[in-house]
Amino acid sequence: MSTLQNVVHSQILADGESGELVRFSREDVQWEWMSMSARRLNPGEAFSAATNGEEAAFVILGGRCTAEWGTGELSIGERKNVFGGLPYCLYLPSGNAVTFKAETVCEIAECRVPSKAKLEPKLITPSEVVSGFRGGGNASRQIVEVIGPAFPADKLVVIEVYTPGGNWSSYPPHKHDVHNPPAEVDLDEIYYYRIKRPETGFALQRLYSGDQSRDVTIRAKDGDAILVRSGFHPVVAGPGYDVYYLNFLAGTSRTLAVTEDPNHVWLKSTWNETDPRLPMVR
Repeated sequence: MSTLQNVVHSQILADGESGELVRFSREDVQWEWMSMSARRLNPGEAFSAATNGEEAAFVILGGRCTAEWGTGELSIGERKNVFGGLPYCLYLPSGNAVTFKAETVCEIAECRVPSKAKLEPKLITPSEVVSGFRGGGNASRQIVEVIGPAFPADKLVVIEVYTPGGNWSSYPPHKHDVHNPPAEVDLDEIYYYRIKRPETGFALQRLYSGDQSRDVTIRAKDGDAILVRSGFHPVVAGPGYDVYYLNFLAGTSRTLAVTEDPNHVWLKSTWNETDPRLPMVR
């Protein structure tokens, strides 16, 4: 597992091997809000977590498990992997605990932020997420709102995005690094990638500032987590390789107010239809 300024690479697990896929704390990556991990459990293996002074979201990436957080053990998870359907997600505010026990091979992504808010745990099921389309033409993608701004959380927002191979996403490029409500709010963001053909597939993510003083492009591979600290951050999926990313966001507000790059807003007027490959999951 290696950490650069903007990317944390996944650990490669062998077939049949369980363990952590990725992990970083906010202290590790030197930013204010989010810590993240993802892990794989084999059948019968368990994982426990407590939220003291933090709130957390646990997204079932694939497989089935039981979860017990004080209301009795419940079997959750339907999709085989992120390309197999809509998610289950458990939200835990501060002062709670959960134990997951795998019924099949199961992968779980977790994100935490500091919080002392007195809120209630909530299991979000596939029937409760909100799925829709954004963009158009070759910038069409499917957005799955798991924990949106209206959800009674303190800081966290959780969204899944599906981008067909060859398409652009997070486009027109936008940013959310200035606290200037209602026009824009300051949010850190994680992009956690899964690629439909992981051995050879990839996405490219550009991270740049409006004045062009910072401009880098990162090749995102399956399992990579890219940290968006500031600036614009569009994505393109390699042709032939459908791309999923799990967005965790946290910051000064949960309103998701953004500023689009004015150089590229004109493209929205050219989008007449949605890519017929969508939806990618139902």
